[in-house]
Amino acid sequence: MSYYSKKMASPVGELTLFASERGLAAVLWPNELRRIRLVPVTEDPRHPLLLEAERQLNAYFNGELRQFTVPLDFNGTEFQKKVWQALVAIPYGETRSYADIARAIGHPGAVRAVGAANGRNPVSIIAPCHRVIGSNGKLTGFAGGLEAKAFLLAIEKPDLLSQ
Repeated sequence: MSYYSKKMASPVGELTLFASERGLAAVLWPNELRRIRLVPVTEDPRHPLLLEAERQLNAYFNGELRQFTVPLDFNGTEFQKKVWQALVAIPYGETRSYADIARAIGHPGAVRAVGAANGRNPVSIIAPCHRVIGSNGKLTGFAGGLEAKAFLLAIEKPDLLSQ
């Protein structure tokens, strides 16, 4: 399988988007480019799927988009894919704990495995791992850093306050 990439500026720093023929395969932070290997990659800043992903991300950052519709192409184990699908199901403006995700996928005892899968989420922001917090309500690790995680949650904060 071939992948296509495009860089984009965002309020949380430069992101690199990757797409396959099946969908968006990754949204990576600069420090993650070596962690997730998608090869071969051709840089294609005009790729239609990458342009649509960039448009949707910009709309999200501007508070104009609550749900992404770009097709996703998750590449991982079946367990990881279940976790990542559970991330996509977390509603805008809400958070879940790792234990909540473990219960949602039918593996209530797999909290640590859920944490590991969450940490390997290749489609940051769109599969909203930033909405996963510790069971004590505190922010926990995030590939883009805790400052970026707090920023992303703050975009959604008005909805948290109005519920």
